[in-house]
Amino acid sequence: MSEVFLEDADLAYARSGDSGAFTRLVTPLRAELHAHCYRMLGSAHDADDALQDALVRAWRGLSRFEGRGSLRSWLYTVATRACLDLVEGRGRRALPVDLGPSSERVVLGDTPMTEVAWLGPYPDTALADGPAGPGARYEQREAVELAFVAALQHLAPNQRAALLLFEVLGFTVAEIATTMATSTTSINSALARARRVVAEKVPALSQQRALRMIEDARLREIVTGYATALERGDADALVALLTEDVTWSMPPLEHWYHGLKAVTDFAVRLPLARCGSWRHIPISANGQPGVALYLCGEGAEAFTAWSINVLTLRGDLISEITSFVDAGDFALFGLPLRYSTDR
Repeated sequence: MSEVFLEDADLAYARSGDSGAFTRLVTPLRAELHAHCYRMLGSAHDADDALQDALVRAWRGLSRFEGRGSLRSWLYTVATRACLDLVEGRGRRALPVDLGPSSERVVLGDTPMTEVAWLGPYPDTALADGPAGPGARYEQREAVELAFVAALQHLAPNQRAALLLFEVLGFTVAEIATTMATSTTSINSALARARRVVAEKVPALSQQRALRMIEDARLREIVTGYATALERGDADALVALLTEDVTWSMPPLEHWYHGLKAVTDFAVRLPLARCGSWRHIPISANGQPGVALYLCGEGAEAFTAWSINVLTLRGDLISEITSFVDAGDFALFGLPLRYSTDR
């Protein structure tokens, strides 16, 4: 029995009120829909909310799906509208580099800015390489890279949606106009503005292409070298892995550092000296290499979750370190809140 026949049968059952059939229809699409919501919203936690809302809307409105297009396309329409509603109430998300200039010297006592909606990391294990139309420009993993998702946050919500639907998912302009209940002229205008912003803010060489130019052994060496330099308090080993124009930011902390001198000053005086002892677990986030860091501070008895570190590479050196200092992100990666030596 063909998959198409089974899908048609489940659709008929779902329309008649069979929730199990609806679950069977949407389960294969959940991962790619969730990634789409993340790209729109810049937060895996917000993506959870948006996807849940979208699936409730889809279940309640399934009778309005006329079958002229694919169920997948219709679900993307519903999910996009749910994201647009959510972003209207929550606004765009930021990184420290969006808020002000870098600090030339280490800032001691930097405290979290709770009034800012911060961009968050996304686990690669949640990604699914969904099919895209022939016009899609970005790979699925390219479209969750930090630089790209951060650039999206500088777009108006309608521009963000239009760019993602066209460049990442391969929808036609006419399909996007229907999704967003507007004209093709409006969509073309939104796409033009969105492309200008993204071209200004996203490096020409994506991380996916950059990583393909590095041998696997060297990539593991870079990631392990970064983490073990922290664990050993080895400033020379850390600096040897960094580009001259490296940046280090730590949302939700406001201050960030740019250039080898400022980053070295920060590293030597804080994570390598004052914080405590570190342990790490290698991860992959936003289509990029990284590590989850656990900290055992002075007087503490255990290593506890501290930050998800996403590394951006240029050549075989680290050009950006983004340390998401939020223990709540560890659950996204299926990681415990305490480090176990049994791993």
